[in-house]
Amino acid sequence: MKVGLYFGTFNPIHVGHLIIANHLVEYSDLEEVWMVVTPHNPLKIKSSLLENHHRFELVYRATEQYPKIKPSDIEFKLPQPNYTIFTLAHISEMYPNHEFSLIMGEDNLNSFHKWKNYETILENHFIYVYPRISEEEISEEFKNHPKIHIVDAPIIGISSTMIRNGIKDKKNVKPLLPKEVWEYIDDMNFYKK
Repeated sequence: MKVGLYFGTFNPIHVGHLIIANHLVEYSDLEEVWMVVTPHNPLKIKSSLLENHHRFELVYRATEQYPKIKPSDIEFKLPQPNYTIFTLAHISEMYPNHEFSLIMGEDNLNSFHKWKNYETILENHFIYVYPRISEEEISEEFKNHPKIHIVDAPIIGISSTMIRNGIKDKKNVKPLLPKEVWEYIDDMNFYKK
């Protein structure tokens, strides 16, 4: 089975994430997309992150109606700090009959050369890149790489930061979130401070 791994803090998951995941599972050769909830990105301020189990619950609720999109907490069980190369090795060992690919935004591709063992990742996995609003050109090293697929997907201008700030500022952000996600966030009083 061909599975795309879509990594993120999903703080919170929003309709943009689902549009991208659904587009990839419907319009590429990927059979499933797994939304891998990352415990803590060293580039993000930890205090703004909901606890792992809450973010996983949001992803679980958001994907329940999409049989080809699954939540994954695989990284919660790995030593921290973790690197994508270790997750890929671990998940490939757990599911030897699956072929795992990475899903990333164009902005992440531009810094991909800084990832730990990025050459090994490229040797063993395909990468599906969705467009982002960006002024940067994709580097020549990756532009025509046989393992990198630039996907013709909708450009999404929604961000989790925008949603968190909107909630804090008492804006109506309901249209940007799956109904089940909004209800959980509202019930738990998340992001209001």
